[in-house]
Amino acid sequence: MSYIGNFVVIVLIVLHLLRVEGPLLEVKLLAAVVVIGAIWETTVVYLGLMAYPHDTLFHGIAPLWILALWASFAAQFNTTYRWLKQRVAAGALLGAIAGPLSFRAGAALGAVRFVKPWPTTVTLAAGWAVILSLIILLSRRWDGVRE
Repeated sequence: MSYIGNFVVIVLIVLHLLRVEGPLLEVKLLAAVVVIGAIWETTVVYLGLMAYPHDTLFHGIAPLWILALWASFAAQFNTTYRWLKQRVAAGALLGAIAGPLSFRAGAALGAVRFVKPWPTTVTLAAGWAVILSLIILLSRRWDGVRE
């Protein structure tokens, strides 16, 4: 029933876009982050490191619910995670630690399976360090909230 969560994320994103000063800038950020997330998630699955056991439209492709998580994550960069905007190195470190931990939590809930636990953890840490740094840079460019 992941469609319920996807629907909730869509509603929250629409509400977010209705409240920001520059919704087009926010849409650009959200779209870019969802594309980055889709490529990343699908790559890790394609490499045989992780598997999503439920709710995938096509075998080997990231499920829609994970893309909804990426969208909701992106919506927080110009609000909740604003403090990270001038701290790219801290963002990289945070990504390297929190990225694999969030996936471990997802694995404990049965949402994802680590096919090769240690290589997956190392890959997630390196990937998330880079991805979080990139999202920080993109959020500087596309800030539709502006305090």
